Amino acid sequence: MMMAKIQAAGATSVLQHGASWQEADDYLRNSIIKDAAEEGVECIYVPPFDHPQIWSGHSSLVDEVAVQLSELTGEENAVPEVLACSVGGGGLFNGVMEGLSRHSWKSTRVLAVETKGTDSLAESVRQKSHITLPAITSQATCLGAKKVSTKTFELAMSSEQVQTLVLSDEEAMMGTWRLAEEERLLVELACGVTVALCYGNRLKKALQREVSKDDKVVIIVCGGSNVTIDMVSQYKKDSAHIDAESG
Repeated sequence: MMMAKIQAAGATSVLQHGASWQEADDYLRNSIIKDAAEEGVECIYVPPFDHPQIWSGHSSLVDEVAVQLSELTGEENAVPEVLACSVGGGGLFNGVMEGLSRHSWKSTRVLAVETKGTDSLAESVRQKSHITLPAITSQATCLGAKKVSTKTFELAMSSEQVQTLVLSDEEAMMGTWRLAEEERLLVELACGVTVALCYGNRLKKALQREVSKDDKVVIIVCGGSNVTIDMVSQYKKDSAHIDAESG
């Protein structure tokens, strides 16, 4: 499905390899680029998350949040109590932290959310070491970086604002189908895992406090294209046992 979408966007040569982003990236770096270099072909590697320009682009999300919060609350400098985003390699997270710094939102709690099996950041923080996961075992393959960027690890370890959080694939499925039914938005599991915080008191449990109606909570809906209506329908069946009551 994704190959067809990429080709429709104008790509002339699309290769598919591996069961996750990490496997595809390893193959690209260690085989395709290496072989091309040996033949004298100069290749340009475009990183999906590990570059300052990418972080800077993502940081503009915080600028938009600042404007929208002021419009919604009537406060000139409205600051969110909580901001949650999914973490794969860490590009979005790095941008969020850059944006928070620019706006001096030092009191905002940042929830860095991963699925079990893609939780390279949470494991790195737990072990206090920039580790590499042995394998990607989650269905949220878009989050499948076995090792987050160095910048991501440094930010998570040095900032008291950051809290890592790991949810199951089934919880990600629940967040995905709930968003589809309630907001008419189709997103990947990589996004649905963060949306899941809105249900079943998960946000309350993560923060270890009550969430009041006056709390300003921002959930970054990062989207994703590798999803269909049939997939979401199956997610609903597979996560039927998951508590999805609004918390």
